[in-house]
Amino acid sequence: MRINFKIATPERVVFKDEVDSITLPTVMGEITILPNHIPLISVLKTGEITVKKGEEEFVMAVAGGFVEVLAEKVVVLADRAERSEEIDIARAEAAMERARKLRDEKNVDTVEFAALSAQIEKEMARLRVGRKQQKRVEKAQVQSLKSKV
Repeated sequence: MRINFKIATPERVVFKDEVDSITLPTVMGEITILPNHIPLISVLKTGEITVKKGEEEFVMAVAGGFVEVLAEKVVVLADRAERSEEIDIARAEAAMERARKLRDEKNVDTVEFAALSAQIEKEMARLRVGRKQQKRVEKAQVQSLKSKV
């Protein structure tokens, strides 16, 4: 039995498929959803979502939103979500560095400090997910080279 899973942002559907498990970050901690999970609604925090389907694993960065879990269906409505292959690591690193520099300025008020800290957290999640994808690609390239030898 599989779970009908969909993750959407205001702009688009990021992922939609029948999957075996979903691991996601909630404000109460990380949870893994398997088929026939008890119904729940929870607030998501910035982090990564890992989806497993057979031997495949899909990783996405998420920045806030909600998850609704029903017996055979899980819907994530995210403020922002990106699949690992969509993340530009260099741009995420630059954005995080800009936010850190701004946050560390002496004249930043508490509201700006909180917003910049949230931006840094979002970019860190994007970097973790992007680097996982980069490692997968490198591993696949090595396997491909080994099989040719």
